[in-house]
Amino acid sequence: METQFEVVIGLEIHVQLQTKSKAFSSDSIEYGANPNTQISPISLGHPGTLPMHNKAAIDNALKIGLALECDIRTINHYSRKNYFYADLPKGYQITQFDTPLCNHGQVRIPLTDGNFKDIRLTRIHMEEDTGKSMHDQDLNDTLIDFNRAGTALIEIVTEPDIHCGEEAYAFVTEIRRLVRYLEICDGNMEEGSLRCDANISIMPRGSKTFGTKVEVKNMNSISNVKRAIDFEIRRQTDVILSGGKILGETRGFNGTNLSTFSMRTKETVNDYRFFPDPDLPPTIISAAYLADVRSRMPELPTTLYARFTKDYGLSDYDASVLIDDKDTAWFYEKVVAILPLYKQAANWITGSIRGYLNENAMGIKEFVLSPNQIASIIDLVESNKISHTAATQQLFPALTKDPETSPEILLKKLGLSTITDTPFIEKLVLEVLADFPDKAAAYRSGKLGLLGLFVGEVMKRSQGKADPKTANESVKKFLDLH
Repeated sequence: METQFEVVIGLEIHVQLQTKSKAFSSDSIEYGANPNTQISPISLGHPGTLPMHNKAAIDNALKIGLALECDIRTINHYSRKNYFYADLPKGYQITQFDTPLCNHGQVRIPLTDGNFKDIRLTRIHMEEDTGKSMHDQDLNDTLIDFNRAGTALIEIVTEPDIHCGEEAYAFVTEIRRLVRYLEICDGNMEEGSLRCDANISIMPRGSKTFGTKVEVKNMNSISNVKRAIDFEIRRQTDVILSGGKILGETRGFNGTNLSTFSMRTKETVNDYRFFPDPDLPPTIISAAYLADVRSRMPELPTTLYARFTKDYGLSDYDASVLIDDKDTAWFYEKVVAILPLYKQAANWITGSIRGYLNENAMGIKEFVLSPNQIASIIDLVESNKISHTAATQQLFPALTKDPETSPEILLKKLGLSTITDTPFIEKLVLEVLADFPDKAAAYRSGKLGLLGLFVGEVMKRSQGKADPKTANESVKKFLDLH
């Protein structure tokens, strides 16, 4: 059944831009404010009011356009998209219709088989958000909060290059990471600052004609984007196989039972009666303006990934974990700038540090230790002044509780210095072999993988202080003697 139809998916992602005021007025966009306290006659569209451009919003839109290799339009006009809905106070939405700020571009996504795929973009245009309808605040009426109305948005529209829920999941993940890197949006789908609509259709495999498109909304997490698409593919397949026809409609997603439900028939472009906004002058993007915006952009995840894998020799896994969050990538860069031991630094950040942050529900910005302290710990291990076991299990936890003390001082204070005293280590080895005679016999019979068990037990009995190299050599020495 899965091979009988080809799935065609295009995504529309609305990104709420991080600005201090709304797209076309000076109203605040503070999240969580009391309902209808962040409004004014301008954002409500009262007669005689005039909108104005927000330069910070335009800057943010240009940043993502540049990051995604889009063609930037020089002269940009705005239009009115007319429709009636309770949360649209003006009766129209200011948007860009036939002159989007950014055209074309692409997003490279990782596939589950280890390859990559480029998803083409149709456009990125600027517009304003609507208000919010609240259906659960009153038993009899729907209440409207206009605080969000007029907030600056960009809409990222893809070509129909996506063919399954997994690819959509990867695409939205890449967009969320990118907007966070650029610091133009917090990417929080639960709070609505990043929203995704999916246009889904199926057609007989090999057909050149797309099937009827269904738009799915109300997906408040990246996982739900995948779940909604997967369900809708199954639903449309079942409808066609049972002899039915797909209706062009807008459907919502029910996160409780992981299904979609019909909301309304799908509007056409003509229904919106687009026409140029008479109150807004065009936005002119000069070469100098664009160069200034580009100069204020950070390094992008793709650039960091290339450096981490090619220049630093990290694995795909290590590099992917490090660049997933900009602050983590920057922390890593600071560590290796102090001590260029790339793999060791990656191991510490993706291992002990990541575990500590997850356990304490914090980001690396809140981490109590500095890159210099982490570099010092790595240096102590590499110079054989402390074993890796003692460093991860004792020194690191102690340092997080006493971050004002240097690793070197705490090492001496806790008595964690590596024991290189060969007679002492050999004594522990003999004790271990005496306690595990069956394992020793098995090793001598050819089960050489048991070596790690003996060395681990020596390290355990030395409280992680024994020099691992000396312990390893001593274990081999006494096993080979018998």
